[in-house]
Amino acid sequence: MVGGADKPRTIHPLFVRVTHWVNAFAIFVMVLSGWRIYNASPLFGFEFPKDFTLGGWLAGALAWHFAAMWLLALNGFAYLAYGLVSGHFRKSFLPISFGGAFDDVLLAMRGLLNHAPGRYNAVQRLFYIGVILAVIVAVLSGLAIWKPVQLQTLTALMGGYEAARRVHFFAMATIVAFLVVHIGLAVSVKGILAPMFTGRAEAPR
Repeated sequence: MVGGADKPRTIHPLFVRVTHWVNAFAIFVMVLSGWRIYNASPLFGFEFPKDFTLGGWLAGALAWHFAAMWLLALNGFAYLAYGLVSGHFRKSFLPISFGGAFDDVLLAMRGLLNHAPGRYNAVQRLFYIGVILAVIVAVLSGLAIWKPVQLQTLTALMGGYEAARRVHFFAMATIVAFLVVHIGLAVSVKGILAPMFTGRAEAPR
């Protein structure tokens, strides 16, 4: 378009936006309830502040955690199926370049990394693929902890019950780390947050 910006167009389809916010809600509930469950039997020498946990007590936290787990699993499966069938993953997240990601981190540290709505830079692609894998690991390790006898093969693949707890914890830590960076960028970089509500932005074709 001569003399102006591109006409606003849809860069985030409705299905992607709905599943994104459902996933965000489910992960938020799972993290806070998971912290309360962790406090009942800490793996390491610390506990999470009670004011930042959900459920009030162990049984309540477990109820919240399992409800959010099924929501996350079903919604996440729908998102994965859509991403694979529609080509959303291929177009948005591939190819992955570790060298490109490193270069983009250096640019970001110097305040020189540009963001084009509707396009993902190398760092974003790497982070999104990473958090999707972390969520899958969190769900599988959570199932191994929940049903260690019925799902003994899965639990064994995790290294046993106690090892599965540690896998689950570090998968959660990876997701939380992603959320800190993701939310920080969403509120600080112009043009990222609004399209996740409206779906539309001035995006280069």
